[in-house]
Amino acid sequence: MKLYIKSFFVLIVLSITSCEDVIEVSVPSAEPRLVIEASLDWKKGTLGNEQTIQLSTSTPYFDTEKLDPLSGASVKVKNTSTGVEYVFIDQKDGSYNISNFEPVINNTYTLEIIYSNETYSATETLRAVSPIKAVEQTLEGGFYDDVLDVYIFWDDPVDEENYYMIRFIEEGDLLPILEDFPDEFVNGNQLDAFFEKDRDSDDPEAEFNPGDVVDISLYGISKEYFNYVRLLIEQYYSGGDPFSAIPVKLKGNCVNIDNPENYAHGYFRLSEFDTVNYTFVEQE
Repeated sequence: MKLYIKSFFVLIVLSITSCEDVIEVSVPSAEPRLVIEASLDWKKGTLGNEQTIQLSTSTPYFDTEKLDPLSGASVKVKNTSTGVEYVFIDQKDGSYNISNFEPVINNTYTLEIIYSNETYSATETLRAVSPIKAVEQTLEGGFYDDVLDVYIFWDDPVDEENYYMIRFIEEGDLLPILEDFPDEFVNGNQLDAFFEKDRDSDDPEAEFNPGDVVDISLYGISKEYFNYVRLLIEQYYSGGDPFSAIPVKLKGNCVNIDNPENYAHGYFRLSEFDTVNYTFVEQE
């Protein structure tokens, strides 16, 4: 009986392993689109004169290559509040630079990109941000009582509608963690945001340890960009979640004036931001 069972088991294994078929999935493709990375960020305490706009074209989803950098476009930004125009110089590597940009809080700016005989346009207002007044590390307040986390604190202006984006990144990481934050129910108060890494019992280095370094940046953003980045963050972090909403195609504020159907990916944003660099220490 034992020999029969063993032989039967071998037959099952052979039958399973011999039924592997290669299934080729046809993935729909689309024409390349213009990708606009136009985040004009003004760091507190600086002039904000040096700015860069990146242009590229989209590539197929499963393509392992990076986005194709795009040169030969005309790129300029106009302060519609003052009428001053700023021409960005093509660096021939997908980047367009300027060294005399003048950021003015609450002024409205218009981006104009001309490429392949089509004009793309977007409008945004430069938003201010309060300075980061303190940064602290603690073992309390996060999801784990014995894992280090870090807090930043700032004062929200009274009687103003403010929207924030917080960017956390640990030294050595490739991608940052982004959070969106409205002051809808906390207007005029001291606000805070914290960053904590998950505990992994098999890897003590997974959580924050003394000596780890993080950069934390606080951005003032418009309501329109807040709505955009909130959806972007939700879709990014819901990947693989069977209970999450179905992802939708996100369109930024860059409109193709000549051919609306040939829209661009990306967003034109202006923000003032404050940033801190923090090194974790031994917790007393």
